[in-house]
Amino acid sequence: MRPTKTDLAAARNATIDDVIGPDLDVLFCGINPGLYSAATGHHFARPGNRFWPALHLSRLVPRRLEPYEQHVLPSYGLGITNLVARATARADELSPEEFRAGAERLRGLLKEIRPRLVAFAGVTAYRHAFGRPRAVIGPQEETIGDIAVHVLPNPSGLNAHWTLPAIAEEMARLRPGPAGPA
Repeated sequence: MRPTKTDLAAARNATIDDVIGPDLDVLFCGINPGLYSAATGHHFARPGNRFWPALHLSRLVPRRLEPYEQHVLPSYGLGITNLVARATARADELSPEEFRAGAERLRGLLKEIRPRLVAFAGVTAYRHAFGRPRAVIGPQEETIGDIAVHVLPNPSGLNAHWTLPAIAEEMARLRPGPAGPA
């Protein structure tokens, strides 16, 4: 069931639990939950967000998952977190201090769960949080600790510069082996 306007208003500043497990290959890191996601409790839940279709098209998962199935991601070696935990209507409502604090929290999480790589869903958030104003989409030379970093296009439907097939192609680069980083 879709959240109502009242549900969305009540979701402001709410948080969503991380989807993590042992031995993750990739930890996806969103900017922060949108109100729709916070109202449903599921990452990338807003209709029109291309994360879930791209995940399937990239062949990181064998079938198209729905946001409510996020709990199965660790069985595929995948997880999800956010740079900033609190839900907002728009990412531009977040302060530079929140991005910096989120980067510190993420460093601690990465140290604890040790995924092979962290994949940021959006270059702007990565630039703000880690002070990398010239970062571009793709694998980064910098690591976080010894964790590899890859920046993906933001899968929001508002990001018209990137098509679903192009997002999926970039996401496919996350696969280990010849099609992705080792």
